Amino acid sequence: MADPVRVEVVSPERVLWSGEATMVVTRTLDGGEVAFQAGHQAFLGVLVENHTRVFLTDGTKQDIAIHRGFVEVSGEPTTVSILSDTAELASDIDVERARQALERHRLVLKQEHDEAELTEALAGRARAEARLTTVGVSFTA
Repeated sequence: MADPVRVEVVSPERVLWSGEATMVVTRTLDGGEVAFQAGHQAFLGVLVENHTRVFLTDGTKQDIAIHRGFVEVSGEPTTVSILSDTAELASDIDVERARQALERHRLVLKQEHDEAELTEALAGRARAEARLTTVGVSFTA
């Protein structure tokens, strides 16, 4: 087995998840998906709303909805730190609430002309889509 990486997912209020993994896959701004394993070079990136996957050393996977933030990879042993204002474990996501939010934001995008309202609706849609993707619920784009 490959060396594990230390993973920390942190918000301003608390450590959401911490443990060892074989790989972390997340999505960065303008960089697409990126995977981190032991021995990865130092890295600092800006995260977009996404479904982050943490592949645990026991063969299971921790699914996390990340709502923007930063990822830093450093050290020996390799540590992957995800810093996010808001992040949610898949087990904590209310699927029905996420579906309703997605529909509400889509409706605003179809009907609204105010730039501030459109900006907020785009961000809300991205958060809802990240939540639904994290829990494995399909939706049409």
